Amino acid sequence: MNEFRISLLKQGELRERTVRAANEGEARAQLAEADGMVLEVQRVSARRRTAAGRRKGFSLGLLLQELSTLLEAGLALIEALEALSDKAGPANKPLQASLNGLLRSLYQGLPLSKAMQAQPSVYPALLVATVASAEGSGQLPMVLKRYQYYELRIESIRKKVVGALVYPLVVIAVGFGILLFMLFFVVPRFAVVFESMRTLPATAEAMLWWARLVKSDGEMLGAGIAAGLISVALALRTQRAKAALIALFWRMPKLRDVGNLFVLARFYRTVGLLIEGGTPALQAFELSERILPEAYARRLEAALQELRAGRPVGETLARHGLTTAVAQRLLRVGEQSGDLGGMCERIAQFHDGTLDHAIEVFGKVFEPLLMLVVGGLVGAIVILLYMPIFEMAGSLG
Repeated sequence: MNEFRISLLKQGELRERTVRAANEGEARAQLAEADGMVLEVQRVSARRRTAAGRRKGFSLGLLLQELSTLLEAGLALIEALEALSDKAGPANKPLQASLNGLLRSLYQGLPLSKAMQAQPSVYPALLVATVASAEGSGQLPMVLKRYQYYELRIESIRKKVVGALVYPLVVIAVGFGILLFMLFFVVPRFAVVFESMRTLPATAEAMLWWARLVKSDGEMLGAGIAAGLISVALALRTQRAKAALIALFWRMPKLRDVGNLFVLARFYRTVGLLIEGGTPALQAFELSERILPEAYARRLEAALQELRAGRPVGETLARHGLTTAVAQRLLRVGEQSGDLGGMCERIAQFHDGTLDHAIEVFGKVFEPLLMLVVGGLVGAIVILLYMPIFEMAGSLG
């Protein structure tokens, strides 16, 4: 599903609406004549939505926590939102503007889910679907808490994965800096020792050649390395480079297993959240498709066709590579007991534990190997520095 921003002309006023649809035609079809005359339909890119979400200027988790607390205390929804809007005040204009937008929609008689749907850069589609499933049942405070817990768990897993990658990147950066320091500062000064000698071993001649190159064209070399680093950094920001890195990531067996666990844990936690909130199972799987990588989303789309035909959930997802052996058995138990949402939560917790163990093993194995590689490169340069001296000492002996 894509997101479209539609400009409308109604009663002489220019208005904007945001809808979700597969294509522009479906987006137009969602608008009735009473909504106004369509002037422009513009697709909102994922990058733009993400950037807008980062600029919202407040913590969504804290907002949901405060809202659920006020609702549990007995306040009506509008009263709770008004209280939060007054609390935000001019000091937090983004939060106040968002809450005022929700209140305007509620004053017009729209449900909270529709009010949130009008602000897609602030309230994710999963939150909107979760709130929609709880409206009218009196379970809104519990659903908000459940979504907050969901976000905390996803963020916790994401931090563990990022944390496991930060240390190797720091080691690589420090090692690269040491290599540059030795090549541009230590080697040229060390090579001065051999300039007055007539007969030199090959390693000393190579060192002198590098020292003369740095002395004559050092600025160009430095500028070339800096330009290369900047080019790499800019290239890594492009979608094509990111796609290539992700493809490389999925080709590495161990990293592929860790990535698979992360995707499945998030997938089953999302499905469990929606089903426990009252969303029908098929609709929960359809909504969860949005949080999956492209390859997994294609598999789920194929699995959904079979699920709509009445096939068992566990066997169908297993056939399309969306389960593990343990998950398949738990899904089977969940179908038989009628607690599919609870079983999806248990599957997510099981995968969380396996993922934590995999990240721990990755850190214990990969980090020492990386240190050995960086240390080996630095040690190789040090050996090259002293090799000519050893060779000359051997020839004198």
